[in-house]
Amino acid sequence: MLSERLKGQIRSVLLMCVLVFSIVGCSSAPAPTTDQKQASQTAKNSQPKKGGTITMGYQMEPDTLDPQKTSMPAGNFVGVLLGGALLILDPFTFELKPHLAESYTISDDGKTMTFKIRPGVKFHDGTPLTAKVFKQSYERALDPKTASPVTGPDVSSIKSISAPDDSTLIFHLNEPSASLLSNLSYGGYQQPISIEARNKYGNELGRNPVGVGPWKFESWKTGESITLVRNDDYKWASPFALNQGPVRPDKFVLKFIQDDQTMMAALDSGTIDIAAVPPKDAKKYKDHKDFTVLEGMQPTENFIGMNLENEILQDVRVRKALNLAINKDALIIADLQGEGVPVYGPIPPTMIGYDAAVEQYGYKYNAEQARQLLDEAGWNPNAQGIREKDGKTLSLTMLIENSNPGHQLVQSMFKEIGVELHIQKYESATAHEQALKGEFDLFSTGHGSVDPDILNLLLHSSQIGGLNFLRLSDQQLDSLLDKGRTTTDQAQRQKIFADIQKRVVDQAYWIPLYSAKTFMVVSNRIQGVKPNPLASLIIQDMWVNE
Repeated sequence: MLSERLKGQIRSVLLMCVLVFSIVGCSSAPAPTTDQKQASQTAKNSQPKKGGTITMGYQMEPDTLDPQKTSMPAGNFVGVLLGGALLILDPFTFELKPHLAESYTISDDGKTMTFKIRPGVKFHDGTPLTAKVFKQSYERALDPKTASPVTGPDVSSIKSISAPDDSTLIFHLNEPSASLLSNLSYGGYQQPISIEARNKYGNELGRNPVGVGPWKFESWKTGESITLVRNDDYKWASPFALNQGPVRPDKFVLKFIQDDQTMMAALDSGTIDIAAVPPKDAKKYKDHKDFTVLEGMQPTENFIGMNLENEILQDVRVRKALNLAINKDALIIADLQGEGVPVYGPIPPTMIGYDAAVEQYGYKYNAEQARQLLDEAGWNPNAQGIREKDGKTLSLTMLIENSNPGHQLVQSMFKEIGVELHIQKYESATAHEQALKGEFDLFSTGHGSVDPDILNLLLHSSQIGGLNFLRLSDQQLDSLLDKGRTTTDQAQRQKIFADIQKRVVDQAYWIPLYSAKTFMVVSNRIQGVKPNPLASLIIQDMWVNE
């Protein structure tokens, strides 16, 4: 059986989730373009006003609203609305900026981080936010008894915490941690917890959340919806928001709708105002006068991982041949109706650390070159066109967790170079359990995160038996990953991750496929919608026009 902590890491790291970054996020994408339809709508109704309700459709229901005990992106999503974190990532400039902290400094040795807490911030229960509250919140997250699946591991580099006065919070680290600052920007997972609320509600805190955010908790109807109401005392909005005071709508309702068709029917009828839609359905709304479509790219990637304990896959020529067999553009058309971009390495284009040089040296579709490599490796076609070597057939099995049309295309692409591919579908949790136990040849999955330190979990030899399901052990790569974790100079860190990207591609450790575009559809009764590279929702600036 998998540990609860490992299950939580799998959910938050490997499983692709459209809305992980849907309120704010970080990327290295190009600057956003303005949606002309929304701009014209806003021009007609340019005066923001209070009142009304925004209703959003969402496919997942949180497990809990205790930020330190949720393992689900849905818990973080609602948590951002209720809370906030020390830092925040600006979705327009891609800079890490202070939020509940007024400023911060890092010592020369990188082992001490000092935050000045923003004055005047209050919880929904009226108690003040102080450095002491943050200290107690993070000590709870780090306490093994809390068994925090995401918040705790994300700040595990903290050795101890001190709060010498109400406005000064100091983290003492075991070693320099470049990814800690990025982790501290998750406004849901990393929000402070009211001491009063924790004492009052105890184990029921997850159903009675008390934060410092722009929205206050009102109710949760299991299986139906969560309703939030405006926090009229809110005066500490994110630095990139135009509206620095309370949100304008009276209420925000999150309705749980799992099925895509049901979600779109709710959009069409006006039952909900906002929803993410699949790429294949985005065009319908792009052409509709009553809706605005936010289009963006999340820092996520679909890829095919290889089990490097498989003798066949230990030959780099075979791994390169499998990479060269893949026509990424064809997969994007099959799986995403063309609404995606090819990925050529382990870091997707909108993740920190991406080096565009990979687009030149990464593997492009070339079946002839793939065949030549397999010839060199001693794999020769039999009468059926399937390659053999020493009496063994070049046959592989690929685990999948959902049925995309692209999987059959991959099967055909491999057959074109003489590789037999069997496809084995499992329910998601079972597929990951099989992969973690090493019971697979290939695994079609995905990863995504704000920070490229995720690659440490996926590729470092110390994580074999954990999320390094490739069973990859490469000392040169380990050394680079270690440097990437501890180098706090951003220019140096960028170079390190460029080297990591190059090493993974040179050795063909996995087959990168694509990053899907994200589409957020917003009814034009909602104004103040801001296009940005991630299709993030900046609800702070929205208002209801009715």
